[in-house]
Amino acid sequence: MANWYTADLHLNHANIIRHCSRPFASAEEMDREILHRMQCVEEDDDLWILGDFAFARNADSKRYVAELFEAIPGRKHLVRGNHDHKSTLNLPWSSVGDLVEIKDQEQVLVLCHYPLITWNKARYGSLHLFGHVHDEFAGYRGALNVGVDCFDFRPLRLCDILSRAQQFASHQSISIDGNSRPDC
Repeated sequence: MANWYTADLHLNHANIIRHCSRPFASAEEMDREILHRMQCVEEDDDLWILGDFAFARNADSKRYVAELFEAIPGRKHLVRGNHDHKSTLNLPWSSVGDLVEIKDQEQVLVLCHYPLITWNKARYGSLHLFGHVHDEFAGYRGALNVGVDCFDFRPLRLCDILSRAQQFASHQSISIDGNSRPDC
């Protein structure tokens, strides 16, 4: 069993292609590719989706999103994002929360859709995983944007997260002027 982490799938959301310059011609093409890249997750793995799973407003799109949900392998956990409405919250998630603390191997992780300035045990080695900002902000030491826009539309495992998080400056010294943002 492994844990996987991702955010901001925005399945069935055509406007996200334009907003985030995603390399897809349609929402259906995007959905197929994201589903294909999720196949690294095994059925007995836990997949943590840190918000903004899918867009579904009418009966047809709700059925379509339910089919997408079922096609994703693993036990699916949702950390609620700003685009996770009743239609996606009603899917058979293994868990739903707003801020979740878990241990992956011996690593404490604080999972939230939104980037936080600080979090529980931040000074003691815990890591914060987030989404929400798409490719606008990759993270800082101790905090990593695990959104699909930063990671080739694929989920990550802890080893990927630890490697990437070490590349960032400490959060005490990061500037927000746009010139110092790490690239995804």
